[in-house]
Amino acid sequence: MFRKKINQNTMKKASNSNGDATVHNLISQGTTIKGDIETNGDLRVDGNIIGNIFTKGKLVVGESASIDGTIECENADISGKITAKVKINNLIRLSETSNFSGDIVTKKISIEPGAVFSGTCQMSASKAENSNYKEKSGEKK
Repeated sequence: MFRKKINQNTMKKASNSNGDATVHNLISQGTTIKGDIETNGDLRVDGNIIGNIFTKGKLVVGESASIDGTIECENADISGKITAKVKINNLIRLSETSNFSGDIVTKKISIEPGAVFSGTCQMSASKAENSNYKEKSGEKK
């Protein structure tokens, strides 16, 4: 319906244990977004995303969520349905309720019994290889 980038203006700020401002974003169940999401903070998705997600923080995908696109983030905790190419700089965790189809590039992966994983996984000891979607599409970061 709306094709607009979600940016820092739509975020809720809270303080972490160090007193620094931490940004938290929530896409609620029953919400569908068609388009790209970019944020420097954490993002929790309980709705549906058809598009790309780029976050410097942690991505949490709830059981009721579905994402179809490209994902780049620091850490990911997946419980819902994902059809995507994913680049995780540190750890991706697929919970027992997750259904993942696509390609993963990550430093570490955890797959719980019961999780569905169909695709490829490439791991390295350093940060995930830079297969940046934006760079491939001709955009600069």
